[in-house]
Amino acid sequence: MRGIVRLAITFMVGALVATACSGTTGGTGTATKPTVKVGSTNFYEQGILAEAYAQILENSGYTVERKLNLGNREIVQPALESGQIDLDAEYLATLLTFVDKTAKASTDPKETAKLLQTALSAKKLTVLDAAAATDQNGFVVTKDTAAKYSLKKLSDLTAVAGQLVLGGPPECPSPTRPFCIPGLKGTYGITFKDFKPLDAGGPLTVAALDGKQIDVGLLFTSDPTIVAKGYVLLDDDKRLQLSDNIAPVVRDDLLAKDDGTIKKLLNSLSAKLSQDELNGMNKLVSVDKKDPKDVARDWLKKQGLIK
Repeated sequence: MRGIVRLAITFMVGALVATACSGTTGGTGTATKPTVKVGSTNFYEQGILAEAYAQILENSGYTVERKLNLGNREIVQPALESGQIDLDAEYLATLLTFVDKTAKASTDPKETAKLLQTALSAKKLTVLDAAAATDQNGFVVTKDTAAKYSLKKLSDLTAVAGQLVLGGPPECPSPTRPFCIPGLKGTYGITFKDFKPLDAGGPLTVAALDGKQIDVGLLFTSDPTIVAKGYVLLDDDKRLQLSDNIAPVVRDDLLAKDDGTIKKLLNSLSAKLSQDELNGMNKLVSVDKKDPKDVARDWLKKQGLIK
């Protein structure tokens, strides 16, 4: 009898182990965890974000298929809607105007996210929590200029702009450019001494800043040059720019297959993604030529998001 009982127990334990092994998809995962197809457009920042999303999911046992560098938004968004990918990193205001040409994005990220979700619902997509990090128009000064005029935010320019020269894209003064000179004047009351037409956040603007031909330059907020050159990005404290905060956009059918862990993990990542953190990673990849996979992994570890 004891032999029969021992044999039965051995069989039960073996069956349980076999069941557990057959359900494992990696790490601590089980068969209930859906496979996630992570996509991205084709520039370095997107590669970093896609790797960060992929690795935080893999660390929790999800199987991830990477479909990176697919092309521009005109390629990636249809891929997301059709199910060729399940997840990508997006920019609130830009995606809103892309999927709904009649929509008017807000300078408030919460309001923009709300409008975006309304536009995405019919496409069976969900926008998760947005990060503080953005990729939008920003105005920078050198450390010397910041120290000389006590500049930390755009409103600090109001009293001293009459002594300063702004550099940026040639169309910046146009009345049709509400986020450049017309917006600076209307929202902040800023009037510069002069404007120097250069390029849209490119090498001409950087060279002019370094050569002191201009005092304030227009760059994109996540430009790695800001970190590489030690520029000071002035805070848009009165919210002139539309909210192009970074947020994951996910297919509803993926979330429906999951127990809520994917949403929790991605939201925890967004909560840690500040402008300085994003710019630092961009600099490591774009300037220092490090692998986005390594940069994303090191950042996730530093933030305590993976082991």
